Amino acid sequence: MARFRTWTGIALAGALSLSLVGCSSTGGKRAEDARKAAAAQGRAAVDTPRWTVAMITHSGDGDTFWDIVQSGAEQAAVKDNINFLYSHDDEAQQQAQLVDAAVDKKVDGIIVTLAKPDAMKAAVARAVKAGIPVVTVNSGSAESKEFGALTHIGQDETIAGEAVGEELNERGRKSAVCVLHEQGNVGHEQRCDGVEKTFDGKLQRLYVTGTSMPDVQSALEAKLQTDKSVDTVVTLGAPYADTAVKAKEGANSKAEIDTFDLNAKVAAGLKNGTLGFAVDQQPYLQGYEAVDLLWLYRYNADVLGGGQPVLTGPQIITEDDADALADYTERGTR
Repeated sequence: MARFRTWTGIALAGALSLSLVGCSSTGGKRAEDARKAAAAQGRAAVDTPRWTVAMITHSGDGDTFWDIVQSGAEQAAVKDNINFLYSHDDEAQQQAQLVDAAVDKKVDGIIVTLAKPDAMKAAVARAVKAGIPVVTVNSGSAESKEFGALTHIGQDETIAGEAVGEELNERGRKSAVCVLHEQGNVGHEQRCDGVEKTFDGKLQRLYVTGTSMPDVQSALEAKLQTDKSVDTVVTLGAPYADTAVKAKEGANSKAEIDTFDLNAKVAAGLKNGTLGFAVDQQPYLQGYEAVDLLWLYRYNADVLGGGQPVLTGPQIITEDDADALADYTERGTR
């Protein structure tokens, strides 16, 4: 299997070894539990009480990234005998209300994203005050500890952006556009900030209406038509990479299209050369480990991270890695 290039040394603070590697006595037991769960065809691999965990994300409808996060969480829930509840809303106030609803249900654990942390602070505080353990995932690593969460699982968005800037330098790029598809999302701004910090060339930001792919395409196409110096487009989500390719073709541009996040289309684009590289933050792992860590906390008062985020990325994925990832992206786990 191809070795994925990692821009920064990333250790999953034991989480990955617990669930996937099995290189210690504890890890071996966890791996064996996973095998037993598979053999049981969907039955739990543990006999702990059937705790209820709610995951509330800022996902919009039809976002393939969050399908992968949810898939990981659901599979860990089966193994850990967890009753898993998933809900989402891309409007921050509505997302906060969903957290409040989970608190009212007296769930045993909450997993939440903090894409717009100011709007989520009171709801998370209410959960913590009620004695419900909270794990944050994907976005809000800077606010997670302050808000009282046990830990944060995801990638550091600034570090991920810096990785992109370094990669663009290696590729000799001089002028890039960072396409932000969700205004107010602090993680997206941090990604572009990171790119700008390490990129030796010129970086411009293009704000688009991410809920309308035709609008995204037309806005980017217009940008590429009016500014022929742009040699790179960086999208901040896998679904937007394909739209960026179409905008490039419509503008008759030679710009390279690169993206954050991975799905089957991105893997195919890497393989056929329509995309340069992708930054993978392993969403399946974010969902899986969030549920698993809440189970470990309820069962054994375990907390990973030591007060620091448990990192799941970034990994720079290129054409060389596409074949190795094909099966995983097709089954919806990468």
